[in-house]
Amino acid sequence: MSVAFRRESDEEHKEPRFELPLPAGPNLVTAHGLALIEARVAELEAAAEAAPIVDGPIVEADADAKAAREDAMRTLRYWRTRLSTAQLAPVAPADRIAFGSRVAFRLKGKARSIDIVGGDEAVPAENRIAFFAPLARALIGAEAGEFVDFNGESDAIEILSTGPIPD
Repeated sequence: MSVAFRRESDEEHKEPRFELPLPAGPNLVTAHGLALIEARVAELEAAAEAAPIVDGPIVEADADAKAAREDAMRTLRYWRTRLSTAQLAPVAPADRIAFGSRVAFRLKGKARSIDIVGGDEAVPAENRIAFFAPLARALIGAEAGEFVDFNGESDAIEILSTGPIPD
């Protein structure tokens, strides 16, 4: 029989699963962000311990369990790496915008307030943006009362106030 008609398993024909990509640059975190990462690792470790280990010949039902466990372990490896590379940033100064600052500003006549945080704890819908986001990069280094350029417009943002994010 020709090798072309033989089917060993589906596993040999699947695309390889790569590790989750790590963002470039430092892994700066606030105290809240570090606590979030620690909680995520603990949650994933508990789930990994509870997941069944599939060894030996695999039947179709076991294949799904094995794939789910491999995905969980892959995610756990990502978050353990994020935890081990986390760098707790110092508390932001009260007078200058930096990582860990809460900033009130006016953009296009509308007043807003945001927190500048690490990438893992950023939730734009909750006004928590990553320090590498374009808006955060435009604001960092400015002081209350200053106007900063943003999105190709000069003096587009007026800084109303700044200070460290309260605990």
